[in-house]
Amino acid sequence: MQADKTTINDLSIFQRDEELSVFHHFNFARTIGGKDWLRSLFSTPLDTLTDINDTQRIIKRIIACHKQWPEGITNGTIMVVEKFFENQVADIPVNANAVTAALYKLSNGPDYSLIRYSVKHFLDFVRTMHQLVTLLKANDNPKPLVTMLQKIELLLGKPVAVKMAEWPADKKLSIADVLHFGQFVKRHFRHEMLDLVDLYSQLDAYYSMATAHMQYQLAFPEFIESAQPAFEVKELYHPLLSTPVAYDIALSPEQNFLFLTGANMAGKSTFIKAVGVSVFLAHLGMGVPANYMKLSLFDGLLSNIQVEDNIIKGESFFFNEVQRIRKTIDKISDGKKWLILIDELFKGTNVQDAMKCSTTVIEGLRKMKNAQFILSTHLYEIGDSLKQYPNIIFRYFETEVNDDQLVFSYHLKEGISNDRLGYLILKREGVVNMLEKL
Repeated sequence: MQADKTTINDLSIFQRDEELSVFHHFNFARTIGGKDWLRSLFSTPLDTLTDINDTQRIIKRIIACHKQWPEGITNGTIMVVEKFFENQVADIPVNANAVTAALYKLSNGPDYSLIRYSVKHFLDFVRTMHQLVTLLKANDNPKPLVTMLQKIELLLGKPVAVKMAEWPADKKLSIADVLHFGQFVKRHFRHEMLDLVDLYSQLDAYYSMATAHMQYQLAFPEFIESAQPAFEVKELYHPLLSTPVAYDIALSPEQNFLFLTGANMAGKSTFIKAVGVSVFLAHLGMGVPANYMKLSLFDGLLSNIQVEDNIIKGESFFFNEVQRIRKTIDKISDGKKWLILIDELFKGTNVQDAMKCSTTVIEGLRKMKNAQFILSTHLYEIGDSLKQYPNIIFRYFETEVNDDQLVFSYHLKEGISNDRLGYLILKREGVVNMLEKL
């Protein structure tokens, strides 16, 4: 599924302040390599139902044995493993016996200490990889997981590696054992070890996705074969909110355009982002923050949420809004299935102009059956003229005023809002009183 940089930024998939990103929220990787692989997975939404189903099955397999997941590999383990190949040590004797091993230790004390320290980490790593293969093996595993486990088994197939994998964690190493394993790893197992580190990083990324699924009680979406896009979700919420309100919404080929209204701060932007994030996660093969989701495979996801002006290029806010709409039309004219998210269209011009431009854009976009649209606006006046189109549905976020105080329920309701609360907010925040005293 295509998702350009603007959409990724709009949905906060990644952020400069990482803790505010969706990626950070779902990152439970135990190693830096696992985090890097997870970032790669988040950067490449999947294009086929086969790939999505395979990823879902990998995550489900890890969830099934999550409590038994071995803890023998840490960032420290991997750092020691990788650094060992960079460090120079005196030549380790081949087939060291008690005498030659003791002489090596006596003559090369610092080198021996490094080898001994490293070998313990190598044993932990190899033993854990062997445990993971045993834990994850199953007759119904998806092909990508089968391939990973077969590669691990092949890399661990050398006799000395087998001995390392079977070495009990509490069994003491003799000096000869240390040099035997150290010489093997240093001279005959470098490429295999680095490949194993990469394979563990991949498994760690999927472990992170499985942990997030359990931690946040996500639901695996159901994908359907459909010539035109379809989307239905129940009890959807935004995953970054600590106390979210859930939404139900459905879009179909017959009703593919959602016209969304409501006052500022009523919840329109959060809702739009929640939809975008959930569809994005679904196309990673992950669970989604909802009770239930059914959707078609989308070819692309585009948003128009946080448009900015460009002082250096001399481009106004409104000009960039227009350019984004133009690019959107160009993109979705390919006949493929798209989800388009537009928040507060044409904020960069006067009200009358914005109403005319918005109506023109909506009446044009609604003709495109290969896409689904969610568009929010504060221009509720244009809603009545759009009711003639059967494929447009109308929802709004209600706001109540109690004793000059705004009350936001964040519940999605059927219809069009006509709330005008700008002056009330100005008054509530004391700005009106300050101006009157000037």
